[in-house]
Parts: sequence; structure tokens; C-alpha cells
Amino acid sequence: MRNHKILGTVAVAAGLGLTLAGCAGGAGTSTEETAAADPESIVLGLVPSQDVDQLVTDGDTLAALLGDELGVPVEVNITDNYAGLVVAMQTDQAQIGMFGPIGLVQAQDEAGAVPVLQSVRFGDSVYVTQWFTNEPDRFCMTDIVTETDDDGVDYLFCNGTEEGNVGPLGEDALAEIAQDELIAFVDEGSASGYYYPATQLQSVGLDPFDLSGAFFAGGHPNAVRAVYDGDATVGVSFNDARSSIAEETPDVGTEVVVFAHSTLIPNDGVSVSGSLSEEWQQKITDAFLAIADTEEGAAALDAVYEIDGLVPADLDAIDQARAVYENFG
Repeated sequence: MRNHKILGTVAVAAGLGLTLAGCAGGAGTSTEETAAADPESIVLGLVPSQDVDQLVTDGDTLAALLGDELGVPVEVNITDNYAGLVVAMQTDQAQIGMFGPIGLVQAQDEAGAVPVLQSVRFGDSVYVTQWFTNEPDRFCMTDIVTETDDDGVDYLFCNGTEEGNVGPLGEDALAEIAQDELIAFVDEGSASGYYYPATQLQSVGLDPFDLSGAFFAGGHPNAVRAVYDGDATVGVSFNDARSSIAEETPDVGTEVVVFAHSTLIPNDGVSVSGSLSEEWQQKITDAFLAIADTEEGAAALDAVYEIDGLVPADLDAIDQARAVYENFG
């Protein structure tokens, strides 16, 4: 199975209410002041992907490692969603933010943050939206292919989607989707779970703002579950979110068939506050890269967002994400 191992829940959905934890950013109170001053402390902003308590524990470990590299205390600030984290960076309550691709755009455009790094998983700094269905006879234009993962679970694909992180694929099948189709999107703030697939629907002639049967399932696994349960005929997620519910529903890989991919989407990444000096922006970038090269640091990054490695941010890819985002602004 190529590139269809679990990407985890890194493609974090947003779109909930705003709750900012109290924090103690030490970078000062104004842009001019903080640009010139060395911070006495740093706040690392994170958004939950699953269990918040576990993220706090994992985030504290990562923060401690960053603190050792930077020589100043690093605290963790957990916000409910990316919108909250953008506000935290706007108000200097966080100097580092770990965002999804749309969040990287929002942080840059709305908070003046600087994207510096992107995550790598399974050797790629990009991923795709996968479209899946419980009606393969309707959406599969080619024979169905079965791939089996390391745990012996079968997963079905068609229209070439067994190729893994390749896209777009199967877009002709998207033309089969009706304006009132029951579609399980992930969340209104999700790149792979809404922005990119909605853009694809627009390209095949549908109005993405008037999809009467569409709904937000509230998470990638939930979107898979909705199609598995028959609450929707098609759904979207990062690839391959089916495996996230395979333990509880072992036949999900055969009952829910992947039939299309989006264009390539840049992975999530790290932004630093524009109020920090360029020296400190580089220090933080170097600290993350140094941590990723250690066994302890790699484990911490994996624990927080299942990150395998980090590379410099692909600004062109982020600009492409911006174009998708602005289409729905």
C-alpha cells in the first residue's frame, strides 16, 4: 500500500469557537519593541487534533526541548482552532504557531506571521484530499483495486487512487455528484476536508456555496464514519483516514471506496511571529530543525502531530493554498 498508511490526525480541522488559554508571551507589547528586543520567554501555539490532555503533555515535551535549544522558557498555548491561534499570534500571546496549510495562510495574512517550516510525513511535504463513497458502482470508472496494509486490513480504490500522494485523480467521477448530494465534509476550516474538495466541485460545474445535502462531520474520521454508516453517499478526508476507524470497523476499507484525489496540498507547518527579530525567527527555525535531528526530538514531533521531519516552507505551495482559500473568502 503506497502512501496510504495513516497520516494520523494532523490535518487538524478548525471552525469551532474561540478559547484562548491564558499565556505569558514575553516578546513585549508592540511590534516595534518586540522586533528589536530579545524575548524573555516564548509561547508555542497548538491546536488539538485529538485528545487535548494528551496534546498538552506532548506539547510540554516539545516546548521543553525548544526551550533548551533557545535558552529561554517555552510555554504551550492550546487554542480550540486555527482561528484562535491566529488571534493569539495577532495579539502576541503566541510567538510560534503550528498550523494546517490554510492556517499558515491566515496567520501570514492576518497576523503578519512568517511561515518557516513544513512537516514531512512518509517522505512527502504534500498530501491530497481523498474522495470516498459507499456507492462504487456509481463513482468508479475503472476496476476496483485492493491494497492490504501491514495489519492485514484491505482497502479499496478506483480511478487510479491507489497511487497514493498523486493528484488530481478521478475528477471525471466528481461530475457524478449532484447539487443535493449527501456529502460529508470535515470542517469549514479544513484544507483537505473542505477548501480543496469544494474547489474541485466548483470546477465540475457545481455551486459549492449551495450544496443542499452537504454537512460538516466534525473531523476526518467522522467524515469516513458518515459514509460508512450511510449518512452520506460521498465524503472527503486526508489520505487515508479510513484507517483511523479500522480498529472499530474492520470492514471500513472495503465498504468505503476511494475514487478521487484533489490537487496536491502543502502539509501543515510552523509559523513564527513577525514581531520577533529576524535573528530570533531564524533561531526558532534552527531549533526545530535541530530537535528533529535527535531521537528525543523526533519522538516529540511525532507525538504532537505525527511529524516525521521538517523542511523549509514551500512559499509557492502556500501561495497556491492562498488562492484556494481566497476563493471561499
